[in-house]
Order: sequence, then C-alpha cells, then structure tokens
Amino acid sequence: MDRTCLIVGCGYVGRRLARRMQAGWHVAGAVRSAATARELSAAGVEAIAFDLDSEPVTDALRRLVDRSVLAWLAPPPDTGTTDLRLERFFAELGDARPTALLYMSTTGVYGDAAGGTVTEDSPARPANDRSRRRLAAERRSVTWCARSGVRCVILRVPAIYGPHRLPLERLRRGEPALRPEESGPGNRIHVDDLVSACAAALEQPVHGVFNVGDGDHSSTTVFLQRTAALAGLQQPRLVSMDAARRLLTPGMLSFLVESRRVDAHRMRETLLPVLAYPTLDAGIAASLAEMAVTS
Repeated sequence: MDRTCLIVGCGYVGRRLARRMQAGWHVAGAVRSAATARELSAAGVEAIAFDLDSEPVTDALRRLVDRSVLAWLAPPPDTGTTDLRLERFFAELGDARPTALLYMSTTGVYGDAAGGTVTEDSPARPANDRSRRRLAAERRSVTWCARSGVRCVILRVPAIYGPHRLPLERLRRGEPALRPEESGPGNRIHVDDLVSACAAALEQPVHGVFNVGDGDHSSTTVFLQRTAALAGLQQPRLVSMDAARRLLTPGMLSFLVESRRVDAHRMRETLLPVLAYPTLDAGIAASLAEMAVTS
C-alpha cells in the first residue's frame, strides 16, 4: 500500500476519517498527547504525538508529509485573528510537499446573512475572531498550495452532530430554546456524511471551496425538539431572544445571532451526491442507536 493519508488533528472527526481511509490507504494521525497516540496505534493508525504549539516539525514528519494527502483538521489557537499553528507548520516543512491539502474550515466565515442564502461565491464577512482565524487559515492554505503546486480543498463546515455530539445534556439541564418565530435557519451535517465528504475531497481530483451541509435548514429549536422527542427527553421551554441573551452562554448566543442558509449544491454535485443522513430524524436516530451499542 503506497498511498498515505496524514490527518493532523485526529479528534472526533479525524478518528472516524481515519477508519474510513484505512480501507485503501496507509493512515497516519498527528495528535497532541501520547495517550491519544497510543489509542490511535491500537486502532491500526500510525500515530505521531506532536504539539503544534511547542514542538518543531521533525524530519520524520516531513518525510511523511512529502508522500501523503494531508487533512488539516486541527483547530486554530483560541486567541488572535490568524492561525499561528498552521503558519508555523507550513514554515517548518521546508521542501516537503503533500500531493493535496484538505483544510476543514467553518461556515462561520460568512458571518450574519440575516437568514439569506450563502454560496461559495458569497463574500466572507466573519463577525467574530473565531471565524476570522478560520478565514485567515483558508487564505494562507490557498496561497501556500498555489506557490507549492499542491492541490487545495477547503471545506466550510456547519454544526457537526452525531454519536456523542447530540444536545442531550443541554436538554437534561433544562436549558431553553428560542421561540420558533425568532429562531433562524440552521445548518448542520452528520459526522459520517462529513467524513464521506472529506474522503471524497482527498481521493478525487477536485480543488477549491465547498460548503458542507445536509440541506435541512431546520432551526436550532427544531433540532433540540426532535432530539428530545427521539431520545425520550422533556421538550425544551421556549423563550424570546431577549430572555435568551440573559440565560444562554455567549458561545451559544453567537450561533443564534448569526443567521444564514448555507447552500451546499456544489458539494452534492461533486463530492457527495447521496447523503447517508439527509434528514434530522434519520441522523439523530442513527446517532442514538450507535450510542446505545457503544455505551
């Protein structure tokens, strides 16, 4: 097997992508801790313990990069408006070059569209530093790949849900949801469909920016309500936006005050014609079933 896939940031999405790619590739994963590296090794993944904030890129890692497709799933740092981790990694690669780079970004780079539709051609107007860091990383990736002759794919990803990524604890705590008339359109993707899109981006000769999404624009309120119904939990109480500003955390509010409908037709036409979970009920039910088996 001479095809290598290197995943930098082998967390929730990365581990599932590693399992998917093992069918036809030698898979390596770079993670921060030695304990996580041991878990990856036990799963048959070549594991590299590598702290993006403090450790230099080694010759061994450069050699691995030089013969791989590279999936960059590591998040930026928590502060600033650029991704210093990615900048440093590129700077220390020397002459090493992957055959392709996949950078997993966020649909948050579009900012608030007041409920309107955004496509890959819509202007990026990030409204917070978290999204500004992602946009800076996108632009750095495109520039570096163009200069280095590397195929570059940017996936702009919305909220990710799946097994162990459902709002069950939020429902159990009795946290409120916005009233339907004040809750804007939502955008999300089941983790397994995201993994399929990542695999297609790495394996197919595509390039450029792709929005990711399941096409179901149900609001966060509906997502909470359907999760509660399928999990047998109490429905969330509904509150106004004014009340939500007092009751919800700043992080949760940041997702509610930005409203947009993400168009993912380009993804459906090129990367993923058929979704495993095109509806909320299908994705939530499958997630609950997997959790029941693995708990």
